[in-house]
Amino acid sequence: MASKLPKTTLNLKQFLLRQEVLKLYRDIFKTLRKVPDEKTRLELRDWARVDFKNNKHHTDESAIKSMLHYGKKSLKDLQRTLALSES
Repeated sequence: MASKLPKTTLNLKQFLLRQEVLKLYRDIFKTLRKVPDEKTRLELRDWARVDFKNNKHHTDESAIKSMLHYGKKSLKDLQRTLALSES
């Protein structure tokens, strides 16, 4: 009897990693809404979309974790910069 699961079913580690990537993506776009200059906001949005799209083919766990680390650091830097510009 064949399994009813699709061949691309993620294991638990992959699923959790995917959730982490999606959360980072949402957090980046939520933060980008706070960028006051529209041109800059649109450029950053396009850059983020392209960056995620260009890296979606990666399957190596350590490469994904490395990119996540870099993405989270970049997001914190952006949030810090926005907080400073508001004060």
